Amino acid sequence: MKIQNILLAIAVLVPSGMKAQNITLNAKNIDKVIKAMTLEEKAHLITGGTDASFKGFENRKPRLWKHVEGCAGTTSTIPRLGIPNTVLADGPCGVRIAPHRDGTTQTFFATAFPVGTAMAATWNTDLVTEAGKAFGNEILEYGCDIILGPGLNLHRNPLCGRNFEYYSEDPLLTGKIAAASIRGIQTYGVGACAKHFAANSQEDNRLQLNEVVSQRALRELYLKGFEIAVKEGKPWALMSSYNKLNGPYTQENHELLTILLRDEWHYNGIVMTDWIDGRNTPMQVHAGNDVLEYGTDVQYQEIIDNAKSGKLKMEDIDKAVRRVLEYVVHSSHFRGYQYSSHPDLEAHAALTRKVADECIVLLKNANGALPFTQVDTVALFGAQSYDLMACGCGAATVNVGKVVNVSDGLKNAGITITDDLAALYAKNKECADLQDKISHPDGNWYWRLGRAPYPNFSLSEEGIEAQAKKSDIAVITLGHQSREGIDRRIHGDQGYNFTDAEKELIKNVCTVYHKFGKKVVVVINAGCALETTSWRDQPDAILMAWQPGVDGGDAIVDILTGKVNPSAKSPMTWPLDIMDEPSTANFPLGDGRNTTESLHKEGINIGYRYFNTIKKAVAFPFGFGLSYTSFKYSNPTVKAVKGGFRATITVENTGKVAGKEAVQVYVSAPKSNIDKPENELKAFAKTRLLNPGESQTLTFNVTDYELASFHEDGSCWISDQGDYKVRFAASVEDVRAEGTYTLKKAFMQKVNDILKPNKPL
Repeated sequence: MKIQNILLAIAVLVPSGMKAQNITLNAKNIDKVIKAMTLEEKAHLITGGTDASFKGFENRKPRLWKHVEGCAGTTSTIPRLGIPNTVLADGPCGVRIAPHRDGTTQTFFATAFPVGTAMAATWNTDLVTEAGKAFGNEILEYGCDIILGPGLNLHRNPLCGRNFEYYSEDPLLTGKIAAASIRGIQTYGVGACAKHFAANSQEDNRLQLNEVVSQRALRELYLKGFEIAVKEGKPWALMSSYNKLNGPYTQENHELLTILLRDEWHYNGIVMTDWIDGRNTPMQVHAGNDVLEYGTDVQYQEIIDNAKSGKLKMEDIDKAVRRVLEYVVHSSHFRGYQYSSHPDLEAHAALTRKVADECIVLLKNANGALPFTQVDTVALFGAQSYDLMACGCGAATVNVGKVVNVSDGLKNAGITITDDLAALYAKNKECADLQDKISHPDGNWYWRLGRAPYPNFSLSEEGIEAQAKKSDIAVITLGHQSREGIDRRIHGDQGYNFTDAEKELIKNVCTVYHKFGKKVVVVINAGCALETTSWRDQPDAILMAWQPGVDGGDAIVDILTGKVNPSAKSPMTWPLDIMDEPSTANFPLGDGRNTTESLHKEGINIGYRYFNTIKKAVAFPFGFGLSYTSFKYSNPTVKAVKGGFRATITVENTGKVAGKEAVQVYVSAPKSNIDKPENELKAFAKTRLLNPGESQTLTFNVTDYELASFHEDGSCWISDQGDYKVRFAASVEDVRAEGTYTLKKAFMQKVNDILKPNKPL
């Protein structure tokens, strides 16, 4: 009788679902661990950001700084089962952690890599993978398990505040570059989290905005980049976005997160929500979110209460728990990796220069203004010549030790800058710093790094003439910043258009220097396209430097001096006027419109798919970028293979200096019962460095599925029977050679009829 009482007492003490024996998580016993977990432990595990080492999970208070201060969040720990916290860090452009920690004098700097648009501008997947490996090493050595990036949202409109984080207006370029980055990051046994899934293409009111998109535009554009990244990059994690999509929130959308993502695409990683206090918790879990971030007491209790009432199925909870555990056993914290907190920042900075050398686009080069010839002294105008913006603002902000400015890069190259002009900008920077300290007395690093550029100031004609007399050339660096949470405006400081003061500076410097027979170069330091129509005829050369990372100044000077031959090409269209973009009419312009509902009335007509099809003039077309040499395309071949075609093209350097060429393969489809763009990017590749007279043959493989358009009537992908024009191009408007692929039998793949708009478009 006494023994029975003892056993009964033990049974009462052991929570429901928990086995009396000790179980410690490993890769082979996940089933047993799930069976041993209590409902409370399961609810705790899928509600992120807390530490369950205290009894009964009372007061589930976040302890985000336990491992890595400044991280975005964590997954939860259950010590009795050997389940550790894992650390999630912001930073599609670099590891975003706090610069200071208690108990140490070390400053935790991280590398700001070139932003997403810059990475895409390289058109070089191998180079992006190399950068991803360095990024992954930094994630590992700073004690993180998953980086919350890359961002894959499409450039629906140049005004989106987070375009700098994203890659392109084209889903194929987006998906391929993202997959390359993910593969590199995950080389070091840490994970990437592709975001923001899906259609998070504007920032104004992103928490409540309903994006209303046709099924075709969704499938062909806004989801396609994610599909490529998921299938080719296999990210450990995916983040469901804040916005609504055709009615429901994406975080509560079972069609999106389960039917599409898991059933159609066969994704097997974890899905986490973007950071929010909470929504409909049982719907979020049922939809397919495995981790609710940042994790709240309310969410934890809602999971328990709804499971007990039957409104939330244990099957859905267990699926989420399983996927979290499958992730945890691969994490660096589970492996017990002893991170150093001392990654090789010097080596990584050198790599950012290598990437930036291939991401800076030469947009204009009249009469051979570049590279420099017989230039000993440069007059540097524009605040960003002395204060280059390495990255954008918000979750992408990186705490860097030093950014190499254009002024530094010139000095490093042995070129003199005019000291008196530099002193004027230094004084301007000093005043701006003082004002910044007044505005942010707490020194909050997040907002300090997220500031707008230092303001420019006016210079008299006499002052500019004084500079022209003592310098060989003028370089004007102008920067426009953007950030998450708000979209860019057309006018005003940091807007899409240059300000009147900035345009006046360009005009006055060009007028004076041209009077002296000297040239002017404008360098743009921004994350996305800007208006150039009103001023681009004035300077002799224009460089788009993007936000090129910590060693951007050296890379810019590499291009200016000809040490590196530019090979970058724009991953977006530069319209003559922002109102030329069809999506602008349904985009927020700061006037209160389009902030609760964004109607994608333009459908698939974004970027070059629109401009190239209707032959509308643009400032710079998609895929455009100049070089200091020339290339000849020859011997095009297009051969049918099983399930698609294989194409080749030979590229020869016909100029006088070594260079690389990014070749784009566009396809024009035969007539169909639905409208199609004139050209669609279906493949791309970049040559190695070719010496003058040297050639290389590039090979491209395209499947019939990749040629397909989405037909809403029948909910299927179809590649029509007929002749497909295969165009080898230097940009979407510069086709150099052609071939033909004949599809003898139409291709069709039926998919689920899901994600329908909740109102007519």
